[in-house]
Amino acid sequence: MNDLLYEISGWFGYLTRPLVLLQCISSALLALAYLLWLRPRLSGRGRRLELAGGGLLWLALRLNVVVLNQLGRPYGLALYFTQLFGLWLILNLLPMLAARWIPAAPAERFLSRVVRPLFLLLVVGSTINQLDSLQDVSDIPLFPFFDGPMTTGGVLLVFVVPYFLVTVAEVPMAAFGRLLQSLLNLSDSSRVALELVGRYLFIGIGMLWLLRHIGISGTALAAVAGGLSVGMGFALKELLSNFVTGLWLLVEGSVRPGEILFIDGDPCQVRRLGLRAALLWRERDNAELVIPNQDFFTKTTTTYTGSDRLRRCSVLVGAGYRHDPTEVMALLVSLASTVPGVLPDPAPRAFVLGYGDSAIQYSLRFWIADPMKNVSTCSAVNAALWQAFRERDIEIPYPQRVLHGPPAAGTAPHGDA
Repeated sequence: MNDLLYEISGWFGYLTRPLVLLQCISSALLALAYLLWLRPRLSGRGRRLELAGGGLLWLALRLNVVVLNQLGRPYGLALYFTQLFGLWLILNLLPMLAARWIPAAPAERFLSRVVRPLFLLLVVGSTINQLDSLQDVSDIPLFPFFDGPMTTGGVLLVFVVPYFLVTVAEVPMAAFGRLLQSLLNLSDSSRVALELVGRYLFIGIGMLWLLRHIGISGTALAAVAGGLSVGMGFALKELLSNFVTGLWLLVEGSVRPGEILFIDGDPCQVRRLGLRAALLWRERDNAELVIPNQDFFTKTTTTYTGSDRLRRCSVLVGAGYRHDPTEVMALLVSLASTVPGVLPDPAPRAFVLGYGDSAIQYSLRFWIADPMKNVSTCSAVNAALWQAFRERDIEIPYPQRVLHGPPAAGTAPHGDA
């Protein structure tokens, strides 16, 4: 630790040199002029104008390098700042260039999760290399760790490698999954399941490499795992159970991304099956449900996509006793076939459920291809039924109650002479 503090103090000594300060201050003044004056005037006027303002700043930084060179002053650090900002401009241009081939949302997500963090690491590493030797700084020992000391490079790897393993693993596994899908003619849910298993393997292999690189040998790892197995077994019992359950669900295929499950009376689509829980989407209120994987083993779950995606829907309606049930059922069946979303095969069917106090109760049952469209399709069928009954003068009766007031004064009650 003392060696690291000594190196950092040496950096401050280098930065306080007049010729170095001249390069830093001139570049910083140009950047402040852009941030405080030019950028506020360009923000909100379009992405292209903001990038054009950044290009003006790059030209100003480049002109600063030329001026320092003409004055016979050192300009290496100012040139370094100019190169970094130019690279930053190129990274911001990438989404616009890739918009023709890649959707905006995935491109922006990859840029924010992978490219920009990598750029930040590049800035940190190259800046240290400008002030010192990056290799020497990364080899500075900090504290004892198993068979050798933990270095600054090892500490950085402990924080950086897991993050990039989780974020970067998505891209190669997605490409691998689509390749297998085209070769083996797999379904979308099977492809997503293979991608998830591949990501877990990728992350696991990467973590083993990290542990070995920072000095944890196989023997040391086995000793630590044996010593912590009992404690972790109790403390992380639910987490491990959910993880194993998630893997089993992927292999079994009963719960996969894209499946439609019936949860608490509503159809929900499985968006993601994670290490601990599954993320489900409920359409009626655009809500996301986080359900532990273990719940799918301990509770009964209804799925609409186990063998196919068909779903049977039902609409109830009452008609007056003066109408012939045969004609009403024929009307219900013919009407359902005209509603968009209702499948012709299996064909719609109508049934007489019973005789109520004021109406004959009918049930119209039909099939749809998208389980998530149950409510909207039933609403369309109900609206069509109302219009068809109105055009054919078919009565939809409802119970009525007649209230009689007290008899008028001087009127004898019924039954009195």
